[in-house]
Amino acid sequence: MRFALVIPVAAVALAGGMLVHSCESVGGAGDHGPGTHKRPAAGVEAKVEVEQLRAEVVEILPHDPTAFTQGLELSGGTLYESTGVAGQSSVRAGPLGKPPEVRADLPQPLFGEGITVMGPTLWQLTWKNGIAIERDTRTLAELRQVPYKDEGWGVCHQPLRDRLVTTDGSSQLIFRDPRTLAKTGDVAVTAHGQPVGRLNELECVGDIVYANVWPADRIVRIDANTGAVTGDIEAPALLSAAEKQHAQVMNGIAAVPGTDQFLLTGKWWPKMFRVTFVPR
Repeated sequence: MRFALVIPVAAVALAGGMLVHSCESVGGAGDHGPGTHKRPAAGVEAKVEVEQLRAEVVEILPHDPTAFTQGLELSGGTLYESTGVAGQSSVRAGPLGKPPEVRADLPQPLFGEGITVMGPTLWQLTWKNGIAIERDTRTLAELRQVPYKDEGWGVCHQPLRDRLVTTDGSSQLIFRDPRTLAKTGDVAVTAHGQPVGRLNELECVGDIVYANVWPADRIVRIDANTGAVTGDIEAPALLSAAEKQHAQVMNGIAAVPGTDQFLLTGKWWPKMFRVTFVPR
């Protein structure tokens, strides 16, 4: 999401050095009834130490400044990127640091959102269009569409747990069947007992989920099994003041396999950054 540059009422706030949400969660991800993933008991996550980190730049890479980035993933040496805005939405694929070699555009009124790669296929969410699209990872050709009733924001895949993790702009991680996208559970994301809302683009690394927090230059590291935030990552100065005039918020995080590095970019950013997360 989206276009507004003004921080909304449900804004992200710092309290006592911790990232919290200043009011109720947003986005329509409420209770899902019996059989959903059980949330941690009150106070359990309050004992979890939240590591204070910052993004340290290792390398600066080019990025298409016309790409309204919604999803980013590096798999098998190929960088996949999903972009938004109705009439401009697409998914692209190609070598890291080079122009995409394959691209598939979404027809209006589809608004592209997060993506995740699952071997020979990938899922691409849409924002409010009520569908998700499965694609061939090599050609990006559409294979099928499935109903997706919630708002689509971020998505990533946890293969060892055979589940997708998704967001809808609230303070919840929502788990889904990787074949049907049916909901299988959810967990509330909290830092010291306080909800952390506006969770956006996701990256799964084992049982850890990294989430962009819209509309801040900030990422939270989450234990997906408990919802506890274990790391609070700042990335406030990646673009210059002049570059920020033509860009929107940071959105897009991809782990570099086999390393402790990540790729970061944003909506209409002219650059992509290879970074490590270090103590601040």
